[in-house]
Amino acid sequence: MSNQATIICPHGKLDYSERTLIMGILNVTPDSFSDGGKYIDPELAVERAKQLIEDGADLLDIGGESTRPGFAPVTLEEELSRVIPAIRAIRAAGLTIPISVDTYKAETGRQALEAGADLLNDIWGLQRDPFMGEVAATYGCPIVLMHNRNEAVYANFIHDVVDDLRETVRRALAAGIREEQIILDPGIGFAKSYEQNLQLMNHLDRIVELGYPVLLGTSRKSMIQRTLQLPANDAIEGTAATVALGIAQGCQIVRVHDVKEMKRVARMTDAIRNAQ
Repeated sequence: MSNQATIICPHGKLDYSERTLIMGILNVTPDSFSDGGKYIDPELAVERAKQLIEDGADLLDIGGESTRPGFAPVTLEEELSRVIPAIRAIRAAGLTIPISVDTYKAETGRQALEAGADLLNDIWGLQRDPFMGEVAATYGCPIVLMHNRNEAVYANFIHDVVDDLRETVRRALAAGIREEQIILDPGIGFAKSYEQNLQLMNHLDRIVELGYPVLLGTSRKSMIQRTLQLPANDAIEGTAATVALGIAQGCQIVRVHDVKEMKRVARMTDAIRNAQ
């Protein structure tokens, strides 16, 4: 368990001691559920990165493989061909914001770090690629470890999610990852039913209590779409509700598409929490 509130990256520090940090989503995929195909070209990725930074992003999350429900996995070569040029182009443009790479493949993570990324964001929490932990430990980089399972089968849902994350932390430490480099993600929308996602949103504090910074990724997800009966690109108010609720329960980082709007939501929620 880490007591520090700052994560040091090659391209800046992530200080969540006084305010929530905003992770801006930059998908370089043709098939992501709400922005697929928009930013595959590296020049367009750079322009999007600049916009996210202007809107208030504290870090970027670049992904080359869609993880929407029913997604088709891509090869290592295809993922690299999408992610690495985008990272290199952003660095060549002089942008020094910390970059996270959204991947569960160790080789993609390694090459992304070499190209200028700062963090790894593994939706499988070191379960899918046995070398991912080794890469994170070797480079000494922060890593987001998300809760995930092959099937949404639980004996005691909240207890099982928390216990799974404890096991994920044990796996990370065994791989040589330092405690102060671990970030947890409850995995909203992954291996969970609609009802379970809503239930987990009410118990995010249980994950915060594990003692690691918690990243919440709810932006435009199907839980919101289903509740409001709206498409992904019209889910901004629903996303705002989940962001505010997550921050109120102690989440320190929110991963969002709509950075400007969610930055405002975070500032307001932070102000209320800090007034305590």
